[in-house]
Amino acid sequence: MLTGALLILAPLFLGFALSLSNRRVMTVIHHTVEVLVYFILALLGLGLGQMEGLVDQLANMAGQVGVLVITLLAANMLGLWLCHRWDPMPIDEPTEAGQAGYRRLFLAGLKPLMAVVAGLLAGFFLLPALPMVDQVATGALMLLLFLIGLQLRNAGLSLRRLLVNRFGLGMALAVTASSLVAGLLLMPVLDLPWHDVLALVSGFGWYSLSGIVVGDALGPAWGGVAFLNDVLREIIALALIPVIIRSRPAMAIGYGGATAMDFTLPVIKNSGGLACVPVAIASGFLLSFLSPVLMGVFLALG
Repeated sequence: MLTGALLILAPLFLGFALSLSNRRVMTVIHHTVEVLVYFILALLGLGLGQMEGLVDQLANMAGQVGVLVITLLAANMLGLWLCHRWDPMPIDEPTEAGQAGYRRLFLAGLKPLMAVVAGLLAGFFLLPALPMVDQVATGALMLLLFLIGLQLRNAGLSLRRLLVNRFGLGMALAVTASSLVAGLLLMPVLDLPWHDVLALVSGFGWYSLSGIVVGDALGPAWGGVAFLNDVLREIIALALIPVIIRSRPAMAIGYGGATAMDFTLPVIKNSGGLACVPVAIASGFLLSFLSPVLMGVFLALG
């Protein structure tokens, strides 16, 4: 398991250590990351589709996902509410944004789920058992983490500046702490060792990472649970942000998890104003960095 943890962390840190200045190269990296994400998610679905006893396990998986999503939602919201009460964040007047743009983002949040479903259907109905699928998925994940490390390093963000953003740091710590507490409470429900449950709740919305990493360590069924838990976090965040960001900005931004620095950022900006942008980037960046570290460490303890 320690080797697996190093395989997760080493590419991320290696990419983060390299500095690039060529904008064309960064554009290629951006598009490559998008392709890799959907490729990895399709492989996750393929593994689920070819899993023995899939039909019998679907109801069990749905129950596990439901418990995870509801418990993490309650725990994160409580932690972020306490964060808001401790240090309220002022926000500006929101910018004008059309409903069409919001609907487009909301529907785009369903695309990762569609990639997994496509892989699942192909694996269940069309494709025979394919050799080396796990090795290909692991290799693609390592390349993805390396490229994401490059993106994080070359996004013009200083780790020191992000750490001194007290609102973003507070939100990231609230989400992390409340998720780990929720994981400990879920141990008897999920019937997994404590370190595996803590790895399961450490995705923070990064579905393309959590699904493959947890699936490699605990099997495709748990990989599917981890993926659905994190993709549903993103979809719920898109629905919640416009509703609560004016009164509870910490709860709106923080619950988006790792997606606050990219996918949910436009909704955060349009709903909460420009003052929310650096906070969302800081919170999302820190959670994106913590997620693979925590998952790697916890899974290494198995």
